[in-house]
Amino acid sequence: MPRTPLIHPAYAERFRCIGPACEDTCCQGWAVPVELVTIEKFQTLPYGPLRKLIDVNILVTPSGEKNSKPATFATMRMNTSNQCSMLTEERLCRIQAQLGESFLPHSCAIYPRIVNSIAGVEDKSLALSCPEAARLVLLNPHLLNTSHPRPSRSRFGARIEARQVPPANTLSPHSEFWPIRESVLALIRNRAYPLWQRLFLLGNFCRQMDGIAKGEFHCSISDFLRDFETSVSSGTARKTMNTLPVSRLQQLDFVLRLAGLLLQTSVVHQRFSECVQSFTRGIGNGPHATLGSLTANYTVAHDHYYAPFFERHPYILENYLINAIFRYEFPFGRGVMQSGAAPSMAHEHVWLITQFVLIKGLLIGVAGFHGEAFSAGHVIHTVQATSKHFEHCAEFPDRAYALLVERHLGSELGIAALLRNTEPAQKRRSATA
Repeated sequence: MPRTPLIHPAYAERFRCIGPACEDTCCQGWAVPVELVTIEKFQTLPYGPLRKLIDVNILVTPSGEKNSKPATFATMRMNTSNQCSMLTEERLCRIQAQLGESFLPHSCAIYPRIVNSIAGVEDKSLALSCPEAARLVLLNPHLLNTSHPRPSRSRFGARIEARQVPPANTLSPHSEFWPIRESVLALIRNRAYPLWQRLFLLGNFCRQMDGIAKGEFHCSISDFLRDFETSVSSGTARKTMNTLPVSRLQQLDFVLRLAGLLLQTSVVHQRFSECVQSFTRGIGNGPHATLGSLTANYTVAHDHYYAPFFERHPYILENYLINAIFRYEFPFGRGVMQSGAAPSMAHEHVWLITQFVLIKGLLIGVAGFHGEAFSAGHVIHTVQATSKHFEHCAEFPDRAYALLVERHLGSELGIAALLRNTEPAQKRRSATA
């Protein structure tokens, strides 16, 4: 059987929790799932203050009474401050401090690491809802070029392993996961194109891959990947993309509505509220503001503060997307490789774009609020607080997708309107959205 190089991100292994020095806590505002095996460990503890505290604050869920699924058996009680009851005044976990990491619920032990298993190979990425994880991912100019020494490297610099794979079904994307992901990563990192064009091309890539899987296009995946890379290298699509529409008004309206969906959830974290306040002030929100006046201010914020910053730091948004690719098993979607279900790569692309447009839109407003003082610290705050809010809002993906359909933004032209902020005649010196 052929041996295929597998690309792995190594940066997640370098994460270290900074404990009470962190500006946020992962123990606030979330349901902390406790699996049955962890409860059984707790039951072996001798009776004392910690055991009593644990027993009082373990809440068995209705489904947990009937089965032992790790994420549903029980949860930790939240206190009046909506924090885990195991948290000390110094914002440290009593369980870990007194018993060690082996007694932590699984989600607590691995957070913010996200572990996916693909054909028996583990991939680790990071949840950007953790401030330190967001810093580690976003602020590294060489995210995939920093890894532990390995015998071989991919062209991305991440560690690779050789693994035997069965002969590919040339029409099945499942058997070509690794080459597909390599093509996606190559496109996202290709600064010959502005970032918005890379994301637009990624949509074309996903739609055509769906067509191959459905038998609508009769070519092998390997042939398609080769032809796609050739097309990107030649720049044949650049002229067409330069004629795509710019609609900052539609873009801002969508961002406002997405933020509104998040603000409608039962628990709104203070850090996210601070981001939204900075965003709205940055686009000139006030009693007499109109969508037109907000859009004009949004444009100024983009052109004068957001774009210059990301021209100097193009890797930040690239890293955001790279981490999302690993985290969500893009363009397949988490769990699809295990289930064997047919992926909808176009749907995964829309979800990726929705997240990106929300983050980008908020960052534009925040940049407008801070002006020349806009910094990497403001980026980390915005990305972390927003990610924390939507990552644990289970209904957000479906509601966001419904909003996209309602606003008629799911087409190629709609996606372009959400991604593009520059006029066709403008030429920027380096890649930015």
